[in-house]
Amino acid sequence: MNTIFLDVMKIEVDDPVAFTFFTGYMSMLAASVFFFFERGQVDGKWKTSMLVSGLITGIAAVHYYYMRDYYASGNGTPVALRYIDWTLTVPLMCLEFYLLLKPAGAKASFMWKLIAASVLMLVAGYIGEAFTDGSTAHSVKWGVISAIGYVYVLYSAWLGEAKTLAAASNSPAVAKGINALAWFVLVGWAIYPIGYMAMPGGWLSGMFQPTDVNLFYNIADAINKIGFGLVVYGIATSESK
Repeated sequence: MNTIFLDVMKIEVDDPVAFTFFTGYMSMLAASVFFFFERGQVDGKWKTSMLVSGLITGIAAVHYYYMRDYYASGNGTPVALRYIDWTLTVPLMCLEFYLLLKPAGAKASFMWKLIAASVLMLVAGYIGEAFTDGSTAHSVKWGVISAIGYVYVLYSAWLGEAKTLAAASNSPAVAKGINALAWFVLVGWAIYPIGYMAMPGGWLSGMFQPTDVNLFYNIADAINKIGFGLVVYGIATSESK
């Protein structure tokens, strides 16, 4: 109890990174409570989607609690904690595509392809960032492998199976929601490869300070994870009326 209090007291009022670590933790915790409570207000076929939305923000909230303390203790960027968080939450975000499109005929193979692509993206990104030797060759090699997974999810959302299933769903709410999630993947997720390229050896190395990258990640995580959940909530409530 005392340790937590002391760590919070280390957050300076002029440190936006520390501020966003704390607000990210609180906002995602609040979002989890909201999604879990609202789960009981939607039709049965949308309850799992709402549960997954709550799990995504809940898992992120727990990690942000520890990342906040890690940063406040002067340890710098919590690379390992971030990737543990992403490795759990990003596949769940891909799972949301399947759950929303299952009534339109989405198969389990569609789900596993999205999850496999997201895991490839994250594992390659972690190797490239956590085990960097500062060389551009290392950064580019693992960055390209990571990009393969990202581009697959992006293609599916905009032009591939997810897009086709959404069009065939006969539900304006689902079609509109999948389109919104596709924008999150295109715009919201774009911050992560930019942050990757800003590390030592990356193409954008030296353009951003590590504190800037942390700030961008914190804001993007909150927007993407809570935003995904709110889109799912919007579909579930529209279809439940």
